Amino acid sequence: MTVLSLSSRPLASLRPSRPSPPLHRLLCSKPLASSSSASASFLTPPTPRSDPTSTTDSDPTPLFLRPATYPVPAAALAAFRRRASALVPPSAPHLHRHLRWLLADASSSSPSPSSSDDEPALLRAPLGDLEAMWERHVRDRRPFQYVVGNEHWRDMVVAVREGVLIPRPETEGVVDMVRGVEGFEDGWWADLGTGSGAIAVAVARELGPEGKVLAVDVSEVAVQVARLNVQRYGVQDKVEIRHGSWFEPLEDVKGKLMGVISNPPYIPTDDLPGLQPEVGWHEPKLALDGGKDGLEHLLHLCEGLSSVLKPGGFFVFETNGNKQSEFLVGLISTKWSSSFHNVEAALDFADIKRFVTGYRR
Repeated sequence: MTVLSLSSRPLASLRPSRPSPPLHRLLCSKPLASSSSASASFLTPPTPRSDPTSTTDSDPTPLFLRPATYPVPAAALAAFRRRASALVPPSAPHLHRHLRWLLADASSSSPSPSSSDDEPALLRAPLGDLEAMWERHVRDRRPFQYVVGNEHWRDMVVAVREGVLIPRPETEGVVDMVRGVEGFEDGWWADLGTGSGAIAVAVARELGPEGKVLAVDVSEVAVQVARLNVQRYGVQDKVEIRHGSWFEPLEDVKGKLMGVISNPPYIPTDDLPGLQPEVGWHEPKLALDGGKDGLEHLLHLCEGLSSVLKPGGFFVFETNGNKQSEFLVGLISTKWSSSFHNVEAALDFADIKRFVTGYRR
């Protein structure tokens, strides 16, 4: 795939952020298991769940990274705008904004003052492809981020595609927590379940000469997308992508990590049908399904933490919210009190206890 210079990003980088719906707002409340029942199930590493094969675009390259090689007459483009606008139901006016963004990503540049109204536009995809992409967004509820192949996250434009979780705004807080750790710049960090690599890339851009991020994911699609984002932001010397499940690819760094970061699957299995169609129908179950109580992977991460963190090492996990965070704080503070201290729940921007943090003794 083409590596894009960040100094020459096209219009996709200039739009305001497009927030994704936080997962915790798409679910009904689900009581968690008691401490005894939950702690009995985390000793065996969970088996990743495979997702059914879904229809994806023939070209997985993010739209705004494709070359603009398709001339389209101005009249044809105007007709497309009218057809696309006509598909927008009155109950979803935000889709008109999405249409503007789609055309911004698909266009090579903004019209110049000297250009005539009938001058052909250069697009990054055939007009028929854009029409099909728009119909899938409106009629099939395909997330807009998958339509254009990117999401605006922090100060970055992160490449995404089907098979990779779309990074959420609240997850941005993880990077700020890492920055708050004394001496973080020169430490080695692990981002477990890296997905698009958004967290790994954002942390890597803050590191000093000795710092490094090991970005781990069991999904081959995620590894490919994370590698693209690492290349686009020029942090190949700071991020090492490893394919595998959770701690398995980290045997060589046991007891050496300054920090472990993870935004694992944490949605209870029974809550998956209640997700909005944009999430439940299209985003990977592998990245959503946290097992019976949403704790399956979180508990496995808690079990393996002490083996990879060095003394004083930091960890931060994202959770489904208040109840999960409170449960994990209590469990870690009692079961692993000899290994960790200062374990607490941290708030996201909506004042929800979204994260669990702590330090290795």
